[in-house]
Amino acid sequence: MIRYALHCDRNHDFESWFQSSSAYDSQVKRKLVTCPICGSAKVDKAIMAPRIVGKKGRGRATPPPEPAAATTTPEAVPSGPTSLLMAQERELRTKLKELRDHIVKNADNVGERFANEARAMHYGDKEHRPIYGEASPDEAKSLIDEGIEVSPLPTLPEDRN
Repeated sequence: MIRYALHCDRNHDFESWFQSSSAYDSQVKRKLVTCPICGSAKVDKAIMAPRIVGKKGRGRATPPPEPAAATTTPEAVPSGPTSLLMAQERELRTKLKELRDHIVKNADNVGERFANEARAMHYGDKEHRPIYGEASPDEAKSLIDEGIEVSPLPTLPEDRN
């Protein structure tokens, strides 16, 4: 999996996960990647710093570099970006929860049969209907390789508590 920082033509910034860089390219070409704020399909990768993990710190990403010492007075430093980011994060989490709740309410949970059911619908053996369920990463990759569109159900941090 790879995470990209993205921005739309209306200057909204957001992040998204993809199976691979080619999966990103394919989804952008088919206009499946859209801005969660305005819905624009004109999306590009934003510049982002890589996260590097050393051998001694496997599992722990290197901390971001400390900001340079400020040369301005405290009054000149804006105080809003952190609260704005927190508000945007809360809004995004709310929308993801609404999306997940909509899927759960309007689709059939086929559990571990997800890959088989998706294939059967894709190849015309079963009538198309909205489904969700469980698939291993290998099963999901196989489905994508066959041209079957699948997406993970959004999971939020509070779901794991």
